[in-house]
Amino acid sequence: MADEPNPYLMQIYRRAFAAQDPALLQLSFAAAVLEKYRGVAGYELIRTDTVGRLKREGGWTIDLGIGDLGIGEEGGIVHACLRDVLYALPEEEREHWAQHVVALPMSRTFLQMRLSPGACIDDGEVRPWE
Repeated sequence: MADEPNPYLMQIYRRAFAAQDPALLQLSFAAAVLEKYRGVAGYELIRTDTVGRLKREGGWTIDLGIGDLGIGEEGGIVHACLRDVLYALPEEEREHWAQHVVALPMSRTFLQMRLSPGACIDDGEVRPWE
C-alpha cells in the first residue's frame, strides 16, 4: 500500500538521525541509470524481485533496492545507501549516477541558498507559517 509509511525506511532514517550519520540515507535513481552497464563486458547485473546488484569485474559492487514500479517500467526507480554511492562507486561513475537522481519536489530557492550561504534572496514577504 503506497499510502502507508514504509516502516523500514522510517527505521533507517531514525537510526541515521540518532547516530548523526547520513551514510544510511537512501538516494533514488531512475532505473535507466543501469542501462549504461547492461550487456557490457566486464559488468554483471543481477536481481531478485526487490533487490539487485551491479558489479564491475575485479572492481566495485553496489547493492540496490528496486522500487515498486520495477526496473523495466516507465518511471522505474532503484535506490542505494548514500555510503555506497560515495564509497562503492568510483569517482568517474558518480556523475553518471548524479544525472539519474530522482527526488521529491524541492524548493529551488532553498537549494540555491544552500549552495550560496549568505546570499540575499528575496522571494516574497516574511510571514508566519500557518
